[in-house]
Amino acid sequence: MTRKLMAYILHTRLAITAWRIALLYVAMQLCRAVFYLYNADLVGDISSDEMGELLRGALLFDNASIIYSMLLFLLLSALPLPHKLWQSRGWQRAMFWSYIVPAMVMLAANMGDVVYFHYTEKRCTADEIFFADNGNTLELMLQFMWENLHLVLLWLFMVVALVWAYRRRFAVVAARMTSLEALLRIAMLLLVVLYAIVGIRGGITRMTRPITLSNSMLYADTPTKANMILSNPFCIIRTISNKVDVPHFFEAAEVEQIYTPIHNPSTYRSEMFGRYKGYNVVLVILESFSAEHSALLLAEEHDGNGYTPHIDSLMRRGLCFERCYANGQTSITAPPAIWSSTPSYQTPFILMSESVAECRPLPRLLADKGYHTAFFCGSERGSMGFGAYAHIAGVDRLYSMEEYAERYSMDDFDGKWGIWDEPFLNYMGEELDSFPEPFFATLFTLTSHHPFNTPEEVRDELPAGTTLNHRPVAYTDRAIGRFMERYGQSDWFRRTLFVFIADHVSSERMAERTLYNPGNHHIVGFAYTADGSLQQSYDHIFSQVDVMPTILGLVGNEEPYFAIGRDIFNEPDRVPFTLIRSGYGYIALTDEYVIEFDGHSCVGAYRYDDIYHTQNILSEIDIEPVENLIKATLQQYYQRVSDMDYLP
Repeated sequence: MTRKLMAYILHTRLAITAWRIALLYVAMQLCRAVFYLYNADLVGDISSDEMGELLRGALLFDNASIIYSMLLFLLLSALPLPHKLWQSRGWQRAMFWSYIVPAMVMLAANMGDVVYFHYTEKRCTADEIFFADNGNTLELMLQFMWENLHLVLLWLFMVVALVWAYRRRFAVVAARMTSLEALLRIAMLLLVVLYAIVGIRGGITRMTRPITLSNSMLYADTPTKANMILSNPFCIIRTISNKVDVPHFFEAAEVEQIYTPIHNPSTYRSEMFGRYKGYNVVLVILESFSAEHSALLLAEEHDGNGYTPHIDSLMRRGLCFERCYANGQTSITAPPAIWSSTPSYQTPFILMSESVAECRPLPRLLADKGYHTAFFCGSERGSMGFGAYAHIAGVDRLYSMEEYAERYSMDDFDGKWGIWDEPFLNYMGEELDSFPEPFFATLFTLTSHHPFNTPEEVRDELPAGTTLNHRPVAYTDRAIGRFMERYGQSDWFRRTLFVFIADHVSSERMAERTLYNPGNHHIVGFAYTADGSLQQSYDHIFSQVDVMPTILGLVGNEEPYFAIGRDIFNEPDRVPFTLIRSGYGYIALTDEYVIEFDGHSCVGAYRYDDIYHTQNILSEIDIEPVENLIKATLQQYYQRVSDMDYLP
């Protein structure tokens, strides 16, 4: 009797549906295991004590991902239909395809995260979907798939296994539609609805609300481990309709006293104010130039010249920002941070609808002072939204791959992203020769980026290094050296303030310290003039958002402006400080400490020489002034973004 009852239960619609859903949980855990194996160096060791909480969190997010993906399948499976209709070929086909197609996409997203996380240390979200609109997106995706063919084959294996397991022959119980059977089918529908509600909300109590990405920190000790327990499509769906939530830590008058993003140059002027008034400004954004590439910045990691000898030489003769940090980890966060002194926190600012508003960033302020403004980028004109944001920021002319090809040809196309850096730098120099002065020009390099190629004819002349990006970095460094040498005798060159700063660190790491904050944001940054008048070392905290205020001070801007950063020479009342989004919290950097902030309060403080964050000294220091500055910065930032108010 018991065996018959068990057989009956195992062949009901509810049991068959549960079996098919359980298969997805197994597949998701396999994806997570692969994720860890592929990114173990970033995630770190996992102790047996942590395993239980990590698995509990993983189950929570897998619930949501599976429910988001399988809503149609669950509905088709649970509808209280007559047995004949439910078993019909058409209905069964609809159920199968509503199961296998979303499962394929869900597993592909998770396998893609295995590789994506290695580059950005975050899960793929809706942001990446929205900016992946370049003409070469499909080609790049195919190349990534080829480079990671083993992951593609594993994904294919999982799909085939799911199809086989789904199609296992179950003889569904065909009971007459009695009152009891009807109640059982209605009960199944209610159970599926309850499962969906609980899974999406992350619980059933009144205190529970739909879980978000930040909930992952409840089950992990570090942001990287929190990323490991997340899963897709949860991360994509939950970020599609990101809205700006303004934190209210202080009353309006109080927050202004602690921190204001409004800068008034008339309050203080050092001897550096206006030192380069009337100078041209050339800003070079260096793709993936981590500080660890430089033998000057991280000498202990190199035996010799490193991979940036030309840039190191310029840094020695210029204003070197020894502790320079990126405010983001992807290229699209760099232009707003550098041009507009506006960082990206939860969502890249360039992708937010709130970024399209009246503003007076660096290019526009200089344009109104008579500067001719231009942006050079060797990729497609619409790539990454750079061109569109350049126009928002006040740039007059765009020079892209299309303009280069019109003058020369596509012979210098790298096959993936755009024009090789050296010929494109020469192209920019030729254009600068013809520009009316003063001018403001920005160049965004691109060769030192995945797939880490260099022109075949120079490949053997460059050091191979120890990571995939060392040779491309050395190529771009040499291209910059040749550019500076070639145009060093031009009249405009001697009247130009050069500023070089990376967009973010490289995805390819050499030094172990780059796996931890703030080493995973430490980049190359410096300013240079031909006469050597800027030669000095700046050993305080400096980040991308400080570029705009500092340049404005050096060229003598007297107009009040909006900026999150600080003028390092002319604002002594603003302490060296920057706030960076890290995982699902924030990292605040001061001259003394690395501070972890979870969005509500400080949860960690470490000295800079504690590279691996082994000793949390939060209870040993007076954290209130820094915590207030963090909170005031966040409140001002989100309030301004919410109001689309970027004017003084």
